[in-house]
Amino acid sequence: MMESILTLLGIYFLCWFKFLAGPILGSAAGYSVWENVLVTVAGMMTSVVIFTLIGTRLKNLFDEKISTKPKLVFSKKNRRIVQLWGKYGEIGIAFFTPMLLTPIGGTLIMVSFGVKKRHIYLHMFWSACLWAVVFSLSIDHLLAVPFIKNLFL
Repeated sequence: MMESILTLLGIYFLCWFKFLAGPILGSAAGYSVWENVLVTVAGMMTSVVIFTLIGTRLKNLFDEKISTKPKLVFSKKNRRIVQLWGKYGEIGIAFFTPMLLTPIGGTLIMVSFGVKKRHIYLHMFWSACLWAVVFSLSIDHLLAVPFIKNLFL
């Protein structure tokens, strides 16, 4: 009993940082699709709530005390994020967060662009639900592909 609780908590905490950990490790642990979805969404949304609150406070602290002169950084990654934001807005960031970004990264990007908390929670929630269902339903099929199966042997 204690082992299964520790496994569940481990997967839950890993979902704070990496979304795909939930469906992959949940499938390896023998969880059903809905258990995978539940633990993955719970982990991502916990991370989103925590880092929305922390991100807002850090942004306010930075704006009030630390910021003396805006620092311009034009890296490839920053350009892609700004292009994604320009094309799709908060919905695009939320949609791509589970696949391309981490839950923390997507949340902090949305906070830095000044998106309201309720919009962050709403968009990240539907995105987490969508991708958790898609990945949980397809992970067993993906792991059965011979090329991918050979990678893990």
